[in-house]
Amino acid sequence: ASTHPGLKRSQNEDAFEANAELGLWLVADGVGGHAFGDVASALVAATVTEAHARGEELVGALHGAHQAVLEEIGRRDESLGMGATVVAFTLTGKHYHLAWVGDSRAYLWNGEHLELLSHDHTHVADLVDRGLISQAEAARHPERHVLTQSVGVFANMQLAPGERRGTLALGEQILLCSDGLNDELSDQAIAAQLRGNNSCQ
Repeated sequence: ASTHPGLKRSQNEDAFEANAELGLWLVADGVGGHAFGDVASALVAATVTEAHARGEELVGALHGAHQAVLEEIGRRDESLGMGATVVAFTLTGKHYHLAWVGDSRAYLWNGEHLELLSHDHTHVADLVDRGLISQAEAARHPERHVLTQSVGVFANMQLAPGERRGTLALGEQILLCSDGLNDELSDQAIAAQLRGNNSCQ
């Protein structure tokens, strides 16, 4: 795992968990432009990890994280609107469970091809689904960061995490990332980095 604040903000608003003993990996990204994004992402990571350790499934854990962030907003007048995106992955043997809210992503890498497993909860992704714009247009769209779902932010948000289950074959890898990666590098560029490096780190 690795994280970096980037070149726009001094504060790093990402948080992650990489716990092989628990069989849990996740990335949470504070919602850009809102106060206390770093608090929200850290709270999401901690809440989901604790829930998973108790045996709770990921979708329930994400709902719990949503409530935890809303409760934190209630305790801090100045934190109104804070929230995060999250993508979480559990592995039991070769069977995986993936769940996400927002535009943090999960990719499957098989050594040759990169496949996007998650589906962004964004206004632009909805436009692509409806055939109104192309993927190429989506990558440049000025509203590509407008989320349709996030953890926290609003109490009346109808949270509906995406999820996916599957099995990993020998040699396959999962890459979890915030939009700090896929907003800067195309899927082809990410695949080239994975192809050219033996080390995950």
